[in-house]
Amino acid sequence: MDERNKDLSVTNLLGLSISKEFIPSVANTIGTDLSNYKIIRKGQFACSVMQVRRDKKMPVALLTDVDEAIISQAYPVFKIIDETQLLPEYLMMWFTRSEFDREACFYAVGGVRGSLEWEDFLNMELPVPSLEKQQQIVEEYKTITKRIALNEQLNQKLEESAQIIFDSSFNSNGFESWEETRLGDLIEIRGGFSYHSGEIDTGNAFLLGMGCISFSNRFIEEGMRFYSNDFPENHLVKSGDIIIATRQQSENMPILGYPAMIPPDLEEKKLIIASNLYRVVNKSNLNNEILYQLFRSSDYIERIRLNTKGTTVGMITKDAIEDYYFKIPPSDIIEKLGSELNDIVNFIFLKRKEIKSLIQMKELILSKMTKVEVEKELA
Repeated sequence: MDERNKDLSVTNLLGLSISKEFIPSVANTIGTDLSNYKIIRKGQFACSVMQVRRDKKMPVALLTDVDEAIISQAYPVFKIIDETQLLPEYLMMWFTRSEFDREACFYAVGGVRGSLEWEDFLNMELPVPSLEKQQQIVEEYKTITKRIALNEQLNQKLEESAQIIFDSSFNSNGFESWEETRLGDLIEIRGGFSYHSGEIDTGNAFLLGMGCISFSNRFIEEGMRFYSNDFPENHLVKSGDIIIATRQQSENMPILGYPAMIPPDLEEKKLIIASNLYRVVNKSNLNNEILYQLFRSSDYIERIRLNTKGTTVGMITKDAIEDYYFKIPPSDIIEKLGSELNDIVNFIFLKRKEIKSLIQMKELILSKMTKVEVEKELA
């Protein structure tokens, strides 16, 4: 399909992410002729067949949230020929399977940045059950997806509540008379582990780097496995430890100084932080939940912004963090705050465990899509 925006009637410009979603475009369109952009309508798909082998994924998405939009002319647009035979939502589920991406990579050509030929894409096959069975599978998948989204929204609200409670406690009556404290007198900032690829021995551990930090999740995600017995014990981290990102990779990724925590469900593994992270060693009577909220406070974030080093890649030093001064509440407020934050975080973790179980259920549904008896071409 190749419908162009010739009369400029459509202004909603979308991009296509590698996570198979439409996203608001960040491109600067000032002075750009939008008449040559493609129009995509609700129920239609867009994809990218470029660099599939390099990215190990084929970006493809189904437009569902708006009636129409425009996208780059580089993206092929297509739709289901007969929706009484194949549901768009069912096909989109098929595209989300990791097995689909592996097959797309297999067919991709052109070397390291191999692209997928359009004919090869069209000739890929999938099992197509009855329309009723497709609808059943889609509804089951949607139910789980909605539960995941609700839990994520709840956790976001809980995080916001935790920050509000922290702010009110650290700015309550008596603030002016509180003692000013240097953060470095309460904590120690330690660097991560630096290793060279050819020097790795045998062993079993997980290396945690900046790519493990999520902006939508307080907990650090599981890092890449590597095999080594050759690392200092002081680089090991445990459940509840706070990790801080040392670099800002780009202006669109405000990760510099951002905190994350080691979740309880990773504590049974050897966890080592990489050299692009700092570890916070707590030497005070403040629990780590209070320190975590301190690292998310607007005053601390402004301190990080003003003390960022470098131009292309922003960096923050240990001293810049440790030399942060703030007024600390008396012990009775600290004790009450710590208890309230612990209760909130325990509930956040329970919801996180539920989300992980729901994700496993989604994967199980996707894996069952192969167990049908009829095969048809994609389009």
